[in-house]
Amino acid sequence: MESLIIHEKIKKSRLPARLDLIQSGTGLILGLFMWVHMMLVGSIVLGKGVFNFVAKTMELSFLSSTGHGYPAAVFFAVLVIFTLFIIHAGLGMRKFPISWKQHAIFRNQMGMMKHEDTNLWYIQVVTAFIMFFLGSVHLYVMLTNPGQINAELSAARFITHNMWPLYLVLLFAVELHGTIGLYRLAMKWGWFDKLEWFNQEDRGGARKYLKVLKNRLTIFFLALGLLAWLVFTVIGIRL
Repeated sequence: MESLIIHEKIKKSRLPARLDLIQSGTGLILGLFMWVHMMLVGSIVLGKGVFNFVAKTMELSFLSSTGHGYPAAVFFAVLVIFTLFIIHAGLGMRKFPISWKQHAIFRNQMGMMKHEDTNLWYIQVVTAFIMFFLGSVHLYVMLTNPGQINAELSAARFITHNMWPLYLVLLFAVELHGTIGLYRLAMKWGWFDKLEWFNQEDRGGARKYLKVLKNRLTIFFLALGLLAWLVFTVIGIRL
C-alpha cells in the first residue's frame, strides 16, 4: 500500500501540459494557415492574372512605388511558418509510436477498438511522417525562392523540376492532417461544447456535426487543390 501513496510534498511537473498547449497552439495556427494557403493557391483556377495578383499582394506590392513588391516579406512569412512547423512536428513526435513493436501493439489495439477518432489520429501520424519530409522540401523551396512566385514559374517547377508528384502527395497529406487536427482540437478543448445548438439531444452533440463539417471541408479543399494542381500541370506542359 505504501507504494501507492502519493506524497503531497512531491511537486507535479506542469511541463507536459505546457508542451501540449504549445503543440495545440502551433497546430491551430498551421491548420488555419493551411486553409488560407489553399484558397490563395486555388486562385490559379480563375486564371494566371488572378494568381499573379494574389502573389504580388502577398509580396506587399501595394506598398512599393514600383509595384514589384518585397520578396523579403514572403521570406519572413515562410520562415515563421517553417519555424512553427518544426516546433509542432517536434512536439507531436512525443506521442508517436517510436518503435516497430509499439506500432504493432497500437495497430492491434486499434483493430480491436474500431474507434473512429482513434483511426483519425493514426491518419494524422501517417500524414505527419509524410509531411515532415515533403513539407520541409516545399517550405525550403519557397524560402530560397521568395521572389519567384507567379503562375509561370510555379508551373515550371511542376514539370521541368519534376515537382508534380511531391505536390500531389503533399496535397492529400496536408489537407487530411490539418482538417483532422482542427477537428480533434475542437473536441479536445471543447470549443463548441457550450453552444446550445450543438448540445441538443436530438442533434447528437458537437462531435457529430463537427465530423460532418470536417468531411465537407476535406472534400472542398481536396477538390480545389486537385483542380489547382491540374491547372499548374497544364500551364507547365505548355511552357
